[in-house]
Amino acid sequence: MAFWSSTSVFTSKVPRKILFMFTLSLSVTYLFYSLMSCYNSLQFPLQENYVYQGRLVTEETTFVTLREKLYSTSPQGYLGEELIEVTAAAAEQTVAISTVKDNVETEQRTLDWVRNQAAPTKTAAVYQSPALEREHQEFSTTDNELRVNCTSDYGVKKLPQAIIIGVKKGGTRALLEALRVHPDIRAVGNEPHFFDRNYEKGLDWYRDLMPSTLEGQITMEKTPSYFVTSHAPKRIHTMARDIKLIIVVRNPVTRAISDYTQTLSKKPEIPTFEVLAFKNRTLGLIDASWSALRIGIYALHLETWMQYFPLAQMHFVSGERLIVDPAGEMGKVQDFLGLKRIVTDKHFYFNKTKGFPCLKKPEDSSTPRCLGKSKGRTHPKIDPDVIRRLHKFFKPFNMMFYQMTGQNFEWELEEGSDSRGSQN
Repeated sequence: MAFWSSTSVFTSKVPRKILFMFTLSLSVTYLFYSLMSCYNSLQFPLQENYVYQGRLVTEETTFVTLREKLYSTSPQGYLGEELIEVTAAAAEQTVAISTVKDNVETEQRTLDWVRNQAAPTKTAAVYQSPALEREHQEFSTTDNELRVNCTSDYGVKKLPQAIIIGVKKGGTRALLEALRVHPDIRAVGNEPHFFDRNYEKGLDWYRDLMPSTLEGQITMEKTPSYFVTSHAPKRIHTMARDIKLIIVVRNPVTRAISDYTQTLSKKPEIPTFEVLAFKNRTLGLIDASWSALRIGIYALHLETWMQYFPLAQMHFVSGERLIVDPAGEMGKVQDFLGLKRIVTDKHFYFNKTKGFPCLKKPEDSSTPRCLGKSKGRTHPKIDPDVIRRLHKFFKPFNMMFYQMTGQNFEWELEEGSDSRGSQN
């Protein structure tokens, strides 16, 4: 009995061991092909990464400085390979753990174990998929950051944060040229006339006219006709309600004469200043519809602007003081724009021939840069009686303007001085 009992035990154990070894070999073979399948699926993202890195190398050739700066501050450009290596290692570790766990299963669960061998592969695939998605997201983010860095280093075109809106023949060109000396100001040289003549072209067209600016720099433009354009305040307010506005004003009588002088240089055949200034000179009726005089009614135009903008967003520059004390006026403008006072008296040189300051660099000993020939024309002699009548006409409007702005420009003290041959 003992012999037959021991023999039956032996014969029953041997087939089970063989069955286990056979099953184990099949499982190992299945895992091998599963791993090969995982490896092939991982090859495609790797190839995509190599293509992407190849594109980065091409861009480095074009933008060497920017790329060096980027890679010195951010390792994201090399994150993809490391992430795939970690993913593959994690997948192998997951398979190994699953294999060890299944090898120690009891014989009774062998067949179930064989049927579930595909589970580790699925686990690895599930693990790898989010990782690969994160990898592509990292590269996508890096690509966007590269574009942003390129833009920020070279500057972007922005809509103006400040505009010189007036007034014609008040000294706007002199102010703009002085402001352009400041390193934190970028301004358009020509007058865009967007809000009065080209508004239908759209803000994209307007923005494209602007110079590129870096972080912290202010974009500016100047178009003096805005101040007397009735629909300009609303249009500018629609674009940027917090924009800063600069208005250069000048004695309305002197400004009118300067305006006429400019027109006369282009159209010598026009009537005399006296003829244009009056509807009826005998009765003393001033023709306020003449643009040269209408522009000088500052209070009337300012009233329209104050419907959209508070005085805190406006700065008024005295055209007279801009000539006699350019550094002082420039200091106030820089304060208004929130900038450091960099443009000082070292940047100006008074030209006695032209009668107004010229710009120069503080360290430059060469000839100062003055405004063009159109600036500084000698005014024609005007009948003193006409000048007196015009001062009387503008006085109530000037008083109203002083009250509205809280500034006294003292234009009444200049009565009688405009009869002499003055300059723009």
